[in-house]
Amino acid sequence: MANIQYVTKEGLDKLRAELEQLESIERPKISQQIAEARDKGDLSENAEYDAAKEAQGLLEMRISKLKDQVANARVIDPTMLDSSKVSILSKVKIKNQANGMEMTYTLVPETEADLSKGKISVNTPIAKGLLGKKLGETAEIDLPNGTKMTFEILDIKID
Repeated sequence: MANIQYVTKEGLDKLRAELEQLESIERPKISQQIAEARDKGDLSENAEYDAAKEAQGLLEMRISKLKDQVANARVIDPTMLDSSKVSILSKVKIKNQANGMEMTYTLVPETEADLSKGKISVNTPIAKGLLGKKLGETAEIDLPNGTKMTFEILDIKID
């Protein structure tokens, strides 16, 4: 059964670009390295050949994984999402009830998470605790380390 993966349009474009780059640039480069190493003689004691073959195997695994991801990707249409409650692609401003600190996160598919840009995966404990909550509600979230945090939803937007 296919493992459907939800992505944004930008996320799918990024996957396709990486796949194209690996197939059109990296694959021929490794083939060339293998050919050069093969020309150096005895393959049984040729470290360059072994390294190139291993790199080829890793590259082919990555290409296969990317092809699978692209084939099973389903693009999320932001216009179809309910902005009255927290969902995937929501930009959520929350307030930590313990220390009063305010944070803003965008909930994105796992493959597009980037904490430095404020994008967290919908599979994280915080995101899971926020999903489905409405403006003004509080979310009690059990963290993996055993502590419990409470956040108040201050704002919800879908960009």
